[in-house]
Amino acid sequence: MTVMEPIDFRKWRKSLDMSQKDAAHILGLKRRMIQYYEKGERDGEKVKIPRSVRLACYAISNGVADYHGPHRKVQMIEKEGD
Repeated sequence: MTVMEPIDFRKWRKSLDMSQKDAAHILGLKRRMIQYYEKGERDGEKVKIPRSVRLACYAISNGVADYHGPHRKVQMIEKEGD
């Protein structure tokens, strides 16, 4: 199984022009977790990026801001100027 590597996570964040603080906010995480994911370790222990975070990264990359369940409209990320 292929996993998201720390460099991939950082590239994802940078491709969306987000700071670590922005990424933490949109993913519902602490900024420190973003730093751990980008470094790939926490206190010398390897840190894996959970599937839920990987899927959230994919959704965010595709403009999804929130999901409220089936049969409800998906909330999309508003872009500047909209």
